[in-house]
Amino acid sequence: MTVNFPQLRAFLAVVDAGGFSAAAAELGMSQSAVSHAVASLERELAAPLLVRSGPVRTTALGERVLPYARGALSAVRAVEEIAADAGTPVGTVRLASTPTVCQGLLPGLLRHWRESLPRVTVRLFEGDSSEVAQWLENGTADAAVLVDPPPGPGVQLALDGYRALLPRDHPLAGEPAVDIRDLEDDEFLISPNGCEDRVRALHRLAGLRFSPTHRVRDLATLISMVQAGIGVTVLSEVSRSLVPPDLVLLPVEPRASRRLVLSGPLGRAWHPAVRPLAKAAVTHLSRTTDPTPTS
Repeated sequence: MTVNFPQLRAFLAVVDAGGFSAAAAELGMSQSAVSHAVASLERELAAPLLVRSGPVRTTALGERVLPYARGALSAVRAVEEIAADAGTPVGTVRLASTPTVCQGLLPGLLRHWRESLPRVTVRLFEGDSSEVAQWLENGTADAAVLVDPPPGPGVQLALDGYRALLPRDHPLAGEPAVDIRDLEDDEFLISPNGCEDRVRALHRLAGLRFSPTHRVRDLATLISMVQAGIGVTVLSEVSRSLVPPDLVLLPVEPRASRRLVLSGPLGRAWHPAVRPLAKAAVTHLSRTTDPTPTS
């Protein structure tokens, strides 16, 4: 049996891109070349790895092969990149994170990384916390900005405090801080894919019953509803750059925060460019206005 790098790369590209044509575009190859590479891998394994009818998906065997293929591909890339230039970070890092971090913190970091580490390409994957953790574990992502992970080798980027988001004409908009108990009579909005667990904990600390009026998946929709006067919400400080001028983001009592940590996978070697990315991020954030004050 002879399994090679191009076969594994084509197989993973089809799985991650969701089809052969999308994988071909991602790899810069013809669709027939991608199809041939996957077919040759299946011949080596004497069984199909993909179901091609309808949306492309893995077979039971393909699902078993997938983590090993990711591990092999990651190892080959790491060796190639280290050999190519041991002194200068190089390569493509697939970085996963949650929507608020992707929209609020990462645009500035992506610009800084492009300037300070020009030979490193960062590809962003946005998902909820459970998706991000799964992508990091199964190798879909090389690194992730995790929210409140357990102690480990990651690098803390920020301590992200929670803030009340109010219309500028709200009676409390001019206060230096807002007690969440003072929002009890307002309709409360929440994103179930965002910080709901932590916002629920804030209500519990204040002795309040948590009963949001609306649950909104998309952060932009949530902000638009506050703009329209439909209700108020609590967001993390990292969202400040997304807040329009007719809204205010104020410290909320009881005080609470979350840790944003850039990390590679726990069970595998890290992509060699991840630690330089983390170091550059910490340096950049320390030189700019702290996006996550907790006072």
